[in-house]
Amino acid sequence: MKRLIALAISLAAIMVACDDSTQYKISGKITNAEGQYVYLDELKVSSSENVDSVKINKSGEFEFDGTVQHPTFFLLKLSEKNFITLLVDSAEQVYVSGDAANFSRDYLVTGSEGSTLVQELNQHLSHTKHQLDSISSLHVLFRNDPNYPTLKTKWEEEYKEVVEKQMKYSQNFVTTHPFSMANVLALYQKFDDQNFVVQDLQSLKTAASALNSFYPESEHVQALYANTIKLITDERNARINQLIREQGKNSPDIVLPDPDGKEIALSSLEGKHVLVQFWASQDRGSRIMNPVLVELYKKYNKKGFEIYQVSVDENRYEWLDAIDQDKLSWINVGDMEGSRTALMNYNVQSIPFNYLLDEEGKIIGKDLKGPALDRLLSKALN
Repeated sequence: MKRLIALAISLAAIMVACDDSTQYKISGKITNAEGQYVYLDELKVSSSENVDSVKINKSGEFEFDGTVQHPTFFLLKLSEKNFITLLVDSAEQVYVSGDAANFSRDYLVTGSEGSTLVQELNQHLSHTKHQLDSISSLHVLFRNDPNYPTLKTKWEEEYKEVVEKQMKYSQNFVTTHPFSMANVLALYQKFDDQNFVVQDLQSLKTAASALNSFYPESEHVQALYANTIKLITDERNARINQLIREQGKNSPDIVLPDPDGKEIALSSLEGKHVLVQFWASQDRGSRIMNPVLVELYKKYNKKGFEIYQVSVDENRYEWLDAIDQDKLSWINVGDMEGSRTALMNYNVQSIPFNYLLDEEGKIIGKDLKGPALDRLLSKALN
């Protein structure tokens, strides 16, 4: 019995020790703030939430403790305008010191790598903004100077150099610290209300992917990842819209195998009007569209109309069965892995979806249903 009690006590001690190992502690000393309150707020994606507050003692000292499951952003505040940002991980013993008069601008932080990186990012950008403001003020001061046109060109070049230097620094920061949550701050820093410091989508993709693999439960990482996916989609949409505006002169080629395993290139059909149709054997909308295409194919095939149908199927038997059932006599291709490259290159967001190309491979229509496709083919081929 005594052994069981001893074992229970030992297990309890281990559990307590484990609990302590996940606790953070934020302590420090702020001079000229004795008797004031210091507040700890958790920084959310679009707001902040108060976690705790303590009264600074006569020696200027304070202390907070708590638990976090992953690196978490906190605001340590003396007031709404006098605060610093910390990035605290579990078990970190963070120590902050500074003076109340200039706390937000000049403080020391130890015991937290993330908080040190956050301070480095903020101080570097603050220095850059100060340089940019100084250059901008020269334009106002010397606006009426006879040499202003020459000076203006010089200062614009200097301004551009400062901006590029900051952008290079931030991009290098993201590359150097791929798995640090401080990257979230780096990626959302701005020169002003509209212009982000990091404008390189590749940096954003790299950081979002790395952080999502380490901290998928973090709401900051979730927001960053979702935003990155949206930007990638927007960029792709812009690319395909530009392609269409330019009449699709350089419409992406597709090379995929047909049911016999023979690779057929879309570009091999130049000289004909080609409908590039994306579909799936198990998609109801695709199957409803097929009989319409069969009729149009019979009507216009001998006049120079061809269909290049790209399957997004992953089951070869279902694909072949659908081709047979729907009596599809035109070119059908698919890699049975979703034909993802073709989908991406043509920015296909849903199926069925299509593009109509003219004899030179230029896109002259997209997402055409029965009557609209019939009218366009009639106009082009008659």
